[in-house]
Amino acid sequence: MILNHVSVGASDVVKAVGFYDSVLSTLSIKRAHYIEDIAAAYGENFEFWVGSPCEGKATSSNGAHIAFNAPSKEAVDQFYATAIELGGSCAGKPGLRPEYGETYYAAFVRDLDGNKIEAVSM
Repeated sequence: MILNHVSVGASDVVKAVGFYDSVLSTLSIKRAHYIEDIAAAYGENFEFWVGSPCEGKATSSNGAHIAFNAPSKEAVDQFYATAIELGGSCAGKPGLRPEYGETYYAAFVRDLDGNKIEAVSM
């Protein structure tokens, strides 16, 4: 792993944590740490954080996204369905992406603040 962790901003940390608790649980990723109303960390080594940005307002980055490993195609499908059900928006329905690799199966969504996230199974 070349990165220590990545973070995304949230306008409403409580809502964002509820969203990520549900969406990431479809990939067997659990919340590992919580600082009330400020931030939450996911993964065994706190690899992914969601929290209130220092600047006060969360904005998404054009072209940036975070991809989470999924244990199966079914988990990718569940990730997508759960995210959409909880208010996320479609940024790419589940399916094969042969341009990235023969067995690259992924789905892309935008979270409640517009951050682009992906689940991928290969």
